[in-house]
Amino acid sequence: MVGLKQKTRPSAQRAGSSMARPQKTSAALQALTEKAVRHHQAGRLDEAERLYRQVLAVDPRHADSLHLLGLVSHQRGHMAEAVDLIARAIGLRGAVPVYHANLAVVLKAQGRAEAALAARQAVARLQPESAEAQLNLALAFGDLGRLAEAEAACRAALRLAPDNGAIHARLGDVLRIMGRCGEAAPAYQAALRLCPGDGETWSNLGVALATAGRPGEAVAAFETAVRLRPDLGEVHANLSLALAELGRAPEAVAAGAVAVRLRPEVAGFHLNLGVSLSMLRRLDEAIAAYRTALRLDPDCADAHYNLATALLAQGQMEAGLREFEWRWRMPQMRNACRRFPQPRWQGEAAPGRTLLVHAEQGYGDTLQFCRYGTLAAERGLRVVMQVQRPLLRLMRSLPGVDLLVANDEVPPAFDLECPMMSLPLAVGTTLETIPDRTPYLQADPAELAAWQARLHALAPEGRRVGVVWAGNPRAHLAAAAAVDRRRSMPMTMLAPLLEVPGVRFFSLQMPPVPEAPLIDLMGEVRDFADTAALIGALDLVITVDTAVVHLAGALGRPVWLLDRFDACWRWLIDRRDSPWYPTLRLYRQSQPGEWGSVMEAVARDLRAFAG
Repeated sequence: MVGLKQKTRPSAQRAGSSMARPQKTSAALQALTEKAVRHHQAGRLDEAERLYRQVLAVDPRHADSLHLLGLVSHQRGHMAEAVDLIARAIGLRGAVPVYHANLAVVLKAQGRAEAALAARQAVARLQPESAEAQLNLALAFGDLGRLAEAEAACRAALRLAPDNGAIHARLGDVLRIMGRCGEAAPAYQAALRLCPGDGETWSNLGVALATAGRPGEAVAAFETAVRLRPDLGEVHANLSLALAELGRAPEAVAAGAVAVRLRPEVAGFHLNLGVSLSMLRRLDEAIAAYRTALRLDPDCADAHYNLATALLAQGQMEAGLREFEWRWRMPQMRNACRRFPQPRWQGEAAPGRTLLVHAEQGYGDTLQFCRYGTLAAERGLRVVMQVQRPLLRLMRSLPGVDLLVANDEVPPAFDLECPMMSLPLAVGTTLETIPDRTPYLQADPAELAAWQARLHALAPEGRRVGVVWAGNPRAHLAAAAAVDRRRSMPMTMLAPLLEVPGVRFFSLQMPPVPEAPLIDLMGEVRDFADTAALIGALDLVITVDTAVVHLAGALGRPVWLLDRFDACWRWLIDRRDSPWYPTLRLYRQSQPGEWGSVMEAVARDLRAFAG
């Protein structure tokens, strides 16, 4: 989201405001100076400059004229001359705060932030009781990224002027940039109690609330900002993002379109519009929006990534997988990006060489793409696979993998490396060549037999069906949490299934849910190998889009996927089956957030399945 800079008083003082204490001079020079100031205030810079220079010809040490002539130079864009003139004025009358203040303005315009800070510090020393001086000092610290000092200056300003809304707003900015959005929101709210008509502050409040995981309140703040400042594209863009996070995609598209109309040159606004269009499965329009974003900003990693997912959802594997490599440049993926001196494997046959395949994202991603380790082994490589520790025992059943190590362990020596989700690109996967041989993972036979006996004792008659209705909420990640809200459903939505006769239901939900009206043995599950054995003892798995769907598919077990309207790219569009998992049947929402018709269809088919 886009935070807006807070409005402050004009940084450069108006001509004539500098002479807090008139400089001792002759009546003639004083009259000439005042005439020059009147021209200056009226914008007649040529006349003002001529008269300032006349004063200085008579009195070269006339500090006010040096300073004001420096302002003229600043207004003309002659920054070096402006700095020289104002500095000479300070040399003559160093106790005049406005000289230092305007020197700071010119230095900042030159890009000399450190020197500008020194000038602001001088103002604060000369005016220790000035809240404005402390506020400008906070801005100068912020320009240098010295946010703790900026916060301290804001709080000092508030002690001097607690009823100054601009200071509260600036404190909110600093706290938001520091990532302390829970504290930023009250600062913005304090500012708005004092200045309720400030649209920029309403927008920044919305950004803080959205980042703090409070999207509903964020939407209300953005809607107020839109009413106050309908001309600001950033406000509409922020509203669009918050609406999308709540799953209100049609409204998000409408707000995003306004943002693009107001600011067509901003790549990020086209990107945001594309995301909202993707949520409505309007993929051709989304792809066009992403491509526009990339024309404006060819290095926008988020636009490349979202273009990738839209292309992949359409089955355009070759183009989509190339774009998918841009994920490594996204801020949220930087910590996951592992850099090795060994070269990246590009799919070539390399008999006898050791390839490190390393997991990169979630459990489901590892379960889906680990199959490519077998393909690499078939090309003559010795495959070492590094996976999340809860998957280790299960992955020992994967054919072709020579050695498994946990993500938190140091791998042995290797010659080549490849992130797991880059393997499809490396081997040139197309929609027709997706490796769909299942099962490629196996439950331990002894553990499977134990679970089969256990479940038979609990449910000797009828079909045994495992159910998952919610994913990991990931509340600490706003974007991931928004996806989880769309993919998950309330437990109460299972009611039509639970009424189907001849079926015993087992919860596969983690963590266990004691109040669920199902048989729940998940408290006995230690890792994915245990879950695999439990699934192997079931007749069917019904699940929302979590790792369990990949686990069941990899085991070759019948699995029905309850899918959100804006499905993940891997499930493609307009399909009931999956080229990744032959045993999968897909039930997708017909409208965003509408689970009722999905559950009715599943209940109908479950009756037939139960016989």
